[in-house]
Amino acid sequence: MRVLMLGWEFPPHITGGLATACAGLCEGLHRHGVDVTFVIPRAHGDEDQSLVRVVGCNEIEVDDEWSERETVGVRERVHGRCAESAQLETREFAHAEPGERPSFVLPPADAPQPSAYATPATLDGWLATLAPHARTGVRSTSARRTPERDVTIERSSGEDSEIERLLQVEVRRHARRTLEFTGRYGGELFGEVERFARCVAALARREHFDLVHAHDWMTFPAGIAAARALGRPLACHVHACEYDRSGDHPDTRIRDLEQLGLDHADRVVCVSHYTAQQLARRYRVDESKLRVVHNAVNKSDQARATGSQRHIPEPVVLFLGRVTFQKGPDYFLEAAARVVAVEPRVKFVMVGSGDMLPKMIERAARMGLARNMHFTGFLKGADVERIYSLADIYVMPSVSEPFGISPLEALALDVPVIVSRQSGVSEVLRNALKVDFWDVQDIANKILALLRYPALREHLLDAGREEVRAMSWEERAGVLECVYREVAHA
Repeated sequence: MRVLMLGWEFPPHITGGLATACAGLCEGLHRHGVDVTFVIPRAHGDEDQSLVRVVGCNEIEVDDEWSERETVGVRERVHGRCAESAQLETREFAHAEPGERPSFVLPPADAPQPSAYATPATLDGWLATLAPHARTGVRSTSARRTPERDVTIERSSGEDSEIERLLQVEVRRHARRTLEFTGRYGGELFGEVERFARCVAALARREHFDLVHAHDWMTFPAGIAAARALGRPLACHVHACEYDRSGDHPDTRIRDLEQLGLDHADRVVCVSHYTAQQLARRYRVDESKLRVVHNAVNKSDQARATGSQRHIPEPVVLFLGRVTFQKGPDYFLEAAARVVAVEPRVKFVMVGSGDMLPKMIERAARMGLARNMHFTGFLKGADVERIYSLADIYVMPSVSEPFGISPLEALALDVPVIVSRQSGVSEVLRNALKVDFWDVQDIANKILALLRYPALREHLLDAGREEVRAMSWEERAGVLECVYREVAHA
């Protein structure tokens, strides 16, 4: 089975759990014999392609918009311009010997080229400038019948199709180009989403795939376009919805694109039952299309679990994630203040970046936590592993977390975890302490319990480590492959 998979990021370029999950699924699908082509906005050339083919939209050539939209009218415009060119040729070669014909000549390199954003009107103008350079190869006679220069052309058999073929090839040769992408989540995101869809549709028209799999709202328009071009099923994968990120005040543009994907998808893959319930409650969706495929943790992360000795004498409590409303960093600060009031030696580390980071730094200072609270900014790769190795406890106080891979990574690296009950990962972890995100006193109590009772810590670590070892992307990919085959044979 060949799958066209669409995502916004892929390792080693990671801004969150999405890239990790996508890479894990691709690795697992490869072991099940599924051939995956993974398309991202911008490829950097350092992506691991040993198990998956990674394609950047910045490498895909697309036709200019006019040549896609105006296919039906090309024939009329081409013949119209060829007629004018033929009239010019008739005048130019009025004294040529009978049977002598000009040959077709491609326009010179300095001939005017069509604009990148050409419209049908500007196409006519470009063809008009092209016509004097193109020797049509037509033996013709012409007569002016009206003041509007209406032209009649007599052509020998088969010459119409040859003229059209040559001119269309020439037009499309100049029209094809690549588009620019940053692959970031900044102010140009919606423009890149639109360009991403154009590029993916172009790829789908040139290659064969059995199914299209789109991850999160940024790729849903592209998934719809590709599925239509291929005539194949579409699976939309929801790792987080707009209500998870923004609460009861969603960006309606994003929500509408999410709804568009849900409407067109043949199957909707959710990272947890929590997410499936969110979609059923917040969106218009046929619940019979919903399927749950939990996330996992890479075997490489499990292999690095060393149980190494911590090098900081004070206890360290870790928050790792985007510093945004969804992740609950303010509840982490409130719990930290309650712990420090009892155990002043405890250090709290907030790893990540986001729109709430400046406020969290200021708030920590106002709360008197300057000596206990440390902010590292965004970390990745070996730095993430190092910060786990320094931590005694990992806390994920998310307000709404569709899954949350980081607790699995923490357990794999010998760090006990406290997780929000408002998360998907709480569905699959039995050996973790669970809290309601808003109950900061309960979060503080559980942090203190893990610090004061080594037996509790060791029990959670031993049992949790076994849980994580039982999880694999290969097993999760097997569940996903069943979804593929189900929809492919529906």
